[in-house]
Amino acid sequence: MDYQIAELIRKKRDNNILSDIEIKFLVHEYAKGYVPDYQMSAFLMAAFLNGLNDQESSSLTHAMLSSGSILDLTHIPGIKVDKHSTGGVGDKLSLILAPIVASLGVPVPMVSGRGLGHTGGTLDKLESIPGFRVDVTLKRYVELVEKHGLVLAGQNDEMAPADKKMYALRDVTATVESIPLIAGSIMSKKLAEGIDALVLDVKYGSGAFMKTQAHAIELAQTLVDIGESFNKPTIAFISNMETPTGLAIGNWLEVLESIDVLQGNGPSDTQNQSTLLSGAMLYLAGTVPTIEAGIVEAKKAMSSGKAFQKFKDIVEAQGGDLSYIDRPDSRGTAKHCYPILNSTQGYITRLDAYQLGTLSVRLGAGRQQKEHDVDPLAGIILEKKLGDYVQKGETLMTLHTNKDLDVDELERWAFSSIEWGLTQPKPQPLVSHIVDKNGPKAYS
Repeated sequence: MDYQIAELIRKKRDNNILSDIEIKFLVHEYAKGYVPDYQMSAFLMAAFLNGLNDQESSSLTHAMLSSGSILDLTHIPGIKVDKHSTGGVGDKLSLILAPIVASLGVPVPMVSGRGLGHTGGTLDKLESIPGFRVDVTLKRYVELVEKHGLVLAGQNDEMAPADKKMYALRDVTATVESIPLIAGSIMSKKLAEGIDALVLDVKYGSGAFMKTQAHAIELAQTLVDIGESFNKPTIAFISNMETPTGLAIGNWLEVLESIDVLQGNGPSDTQNQSTLLSGAMLYLAGTVPTIEAGIVEAKKAMSSGKAFQKFKDIVEAQGGDLSYIDRPDSRGTAKHCYPILNSTQGYITRLDAYQLGTLSVRLGAGRQQKEHDVDPLAGIILEKKLGDYVQKGETLMTLHTNKDLDVDELERWAFSSIEWGLTQPKPQPLVSHIVDKNGPKAYS
């Protein structure tokens, strides 16, 4: 049955309910190229403003999933587990935990995305490694999981193609921060990649798409419920993204931090979140009795060198130049490196992730339009973190860019992300809740 696309858009614009068949028709016609971007943009905005109910959300997920191929990895031994983050600033955790878990014998088929808005994308980070190919065929995807127990890839035209197109469109039409659209995008992609179980890192705060903890928990429960409805055990963690993760923001800069953490170094928050999520993946894979036991095994994989070796193996297997992993300094730096010096003194009481994420986009580390390329060397290195005491004249951060930009503007932008106080702020937990099929509970 054919429908007039404008009528479907009008129906959702007027806050009416679309049927399963109507949503499937719209999504599949868009995937095939029969619906132009401007009409899908109108539908996305209507869905963003008026929302989708539970049935519409489920229909959207199924439609995007069925728009392409669903991989079958049942011939590969072991429970296949992946992790997904809802997006943040400085969030390089996938680059760390995927090799950790794979090095411990658990297959990790990971399909990731590019940066959305002010948040970074795993694919952009991986492609900052010269030669690294994220555009693998389905045949090659399966071969990498078979041989290495790991693949770090992007969607191709066969895997949830509707989501791939809608994902890029949402980034530039201000329709990212919608629970149904986020849930459909995440789960269609994850269910298509051949997983048996899934760990989610659902972020809230200024640098996340969910600004409040309550909305993050709502999204997490939606994602968990979808996963469980497909008989995929799913666990979500609710994590704080008021301030960036780690010290590096930007693509190659975050790869450098990932290399440090994989070798047992690097910022403690990046280490702790990586091992927590790794532990949960190992738990769902059935290789450890508890998440806490999984954390212990993850730390062993880093200290023994197994995790870093697995990272090097997959870099080489996907075409990356290992010389840059062995000698990271050989990659060089951006043309301009601007230190931002403190103009006062006191404790940093706010280090706003959103402002720093948008600044990194301005520097070239993200996209302002969907067809734009990213600069692999652009970004920010934080010299100070939330809660640090800073003297006047100390370096707060260093901005890296190949663009010729107004330094005064950049300085004002950087200072807009910071507040100072005379009293050190109370540390906030990185993870506040865990959500499973039984609902949310506080995590400690």
